[in-house]
Amino acid sequence: MANLINTTVKPFKTTAYHNGKFVPVSNETLLGKWSVVVFYPADFTFVCPTELGDLADNYAEFQKLGVEIYGVSTDTHFTHKAWHDTSDTIRKVQYPLVGDPTGTLARNFEVMIEEEGLALRGTFVINPEGQIKLCEIHENGIGRDASELLRKVKAAQYVANHPGEVCPAKWQEGAETLKPSLDLVGKI
Repeated sequence: MANLINTTVKPFKTTAYHNGKFVPVSNETLLGKWSVVVFYPADFTFVCPTELGDLADNYAEFQKLGVEIYGVSTDTHFTHKAWHDTSDTIRKVQYPLVGDPTGTLARNFEVMIEEEGLALRGTFVINPEGQIKLCEIHENGIGRDASELLRKVKAAQYVANHPGEVCPAKWQEGAETLKPSLDLVGKI
């Protein structure tokens, strides 16, 4: 797999179910704000609603940071609406659920499982210029944690706003950062 870090999101156009409506979503939609794109295998499954519900429970915190979340599967936007209408957990979701029935997005982000027509669990943090700053892809049996993603988004935003500084392991907002220099070599 090619390294997607610091690459620009490839062009795409699709439809999402968002706040009771079908809305267009494209690579242009991601520009001008921080975005988190979360791929999951399929609607009406098991681990997926726990993750999407966790993101929904933390959505206000992401919004305070100026971040929009996009949940993406290879289902259609119609299926997303049906799932939203029938699941108490998914009914809490206020961010767009993006349909990717052609697999274009899953292929663009290199998470497509071709033989299944489903996506791996992929998480991407994208800056306002449309560049991928964080990429995590893992096996579908492993669920993600929204609070850890929130911490990583804060770190990505901090690094973007503070050139020359980096965030060490377990960095939390307000904690000390590092300024890489010759003087630090071998002293950490």
